Amino acid sequence: MVRFDKVVKRFGDHTVLDDLDMTVGRGERVTLIGPSGSGKTTILRLLMTLEKVTGGVIEVGGEPLSHMPRRGRLVPASERYLRERRKEIGMVFQHFNLFPNMTVEQNITVAPRRVLGVSRDQAREQARELLELVGLEQKIDAHPSRLSGGQQQRVAIARALAMRPQVLLLDEVTSALDPETVGDVLDVLRDVARSSDITMLIVTHEMSFARDVSDRVLMFDSGVILEDGAPEKIFTDPDHERTRTFLKAVVG
Repeated sequence: MVRFDKVVKRFGDHTVLDDLDMTVGRGERVTLIGPSGSGKTTILRLLMTLEKVTGGVIEVGGEPLSHMPRRGRLVPASERYLRERRKEIGMVFQHFNLFPNMTVEQNITVAPRRVLGVSRDQAREQARELLELVGLEQKIDAHPSRLSGGQQQRVAIARALAMRPQVLLLDEVTSALDPETVGDVLDVLRDVARSSDITMLIVTHEMSFARDVSDRVLMFDSGVILEDGAPEKIFTDPDHERTRTFLKAVVG
């Protein structure tokens, strides 16, 4: 479903990703762990086309994302091409990014209606179903300012799912929340993982969550994959000392 082929990303003289080869299967849940600055969030930003690759090619669903075919070869993707491909990918950010002037329902329905051409009634029905999934159906007419951080993040998850993405990207979705609301958001994501076949790419420091929902865990350091394995293997018997040191610092 997702393929990175010799992907390089540099910011000036600083190489964040160095010839990265990575694949994620359809319906697979993969968690990226590692220290800050190891390239995890950059991977998500490249998939959301918020950043452009310096080298290599990214594919989603068997089609190029970072590039597009032209006259038998791949060339850097145009903005029009990226807009079409972006529909297949949903992302939930650290800081919710809800529209403050819109109600919860409007936040969830605006993109399906404008981008996918979904009817008003269909979009509203879908919004109600998704709010039920995240436990917030009673907040459908509220504005974000009337919601707690945890509730806003659950709305953000519903909004991402409303676009029916093939791939859902989760970037430290609990890092801006009060500790007592973290569990609610993670429970919602566990439900999404259990009840759907959506492909998920997760960046998190919540190691118990990663252990629960992941098919694979990838340990990153300095822009390269140090380890790639099942959660039980990575969390209980990692091969690299760097992984052991990182997990000891995070888990305690």
